Amino acid sequence: MSFNNFARKVRNPALPLGLRVSMLRSCVQLYRPIGFNATLSLLASEAGDFSRDEAALLGALDVLSASRDARTEELRIYGAMRRQEKLLGRRTPRMRDPNPNPNLGPGRWHGAPRAGALHAVGFWSSKPGLLSPDDLIAVRVGQCVTACLASGGPLQPAQLETLAECITALRDRRTADAYRDDPVRYFQDGGLLALALHVRTAAVPHDAGAVVPAGTPAASPGR
Repeated sequence: MSFNNFARKVRNPALPLGLRVSMLRSCVQLYRPIGFNATLSLLASEAGDFSRDEAALLGALDVLSASRDARTEELRIYGAMRRQEKLLGRRTPRMRDPNPNPNLGPGRWHGAPRAGALHAVGFWSSKPGLLSPDDLIAVRVGQCVTACLASGGPLQPAQLETLAECITALRDRRTADAYRDDPVRYFQDGGLLALALHVRTAAVPHDAGAVVPAGTPAASPGR
């Protein structure tokens, strides 16, 4: 079933509230830009306890739909830009070109990328074991997380440099050999990389119509 079909069931007052909440979760299964549980958490923070309150449920759907609509518009703009570039002979996007492809990056909350990233940073950094004190890279990412949450996003140049070094190191650690040798550590590094990328999204300014940089591999926790 499509997102819009699930959304219609969420809005249907003739259905039991519990079923409508389940339909909202199905919407989130189809559009979860910062992970399933983090997206549900953001919706609850914006709209209230949608599991018990109809107005909060409809508000949560509106928040989710607005972000999804913003992504659709970004994809439309990007498609038009790429068609024009192809006419000019540029068949392959450059790494520095913006790209709203949902398969790139750790995910972003379209329409409010900094706010969404800040929520994701707070949500994922609270997960036990992710910021292990026994891992120097995790410690450094944790320092960036603390600074990011304290400032509401922006980081100092030295902190941005530290964050970039951590992102590079985590990408270098996530090899096929690393997965074979220690799959638990491999996925732990994936979660840590996603967290670092959310910090980076929160740290940089965003225009209303901005899209994410191309060339960023997927690393977001799926739940």
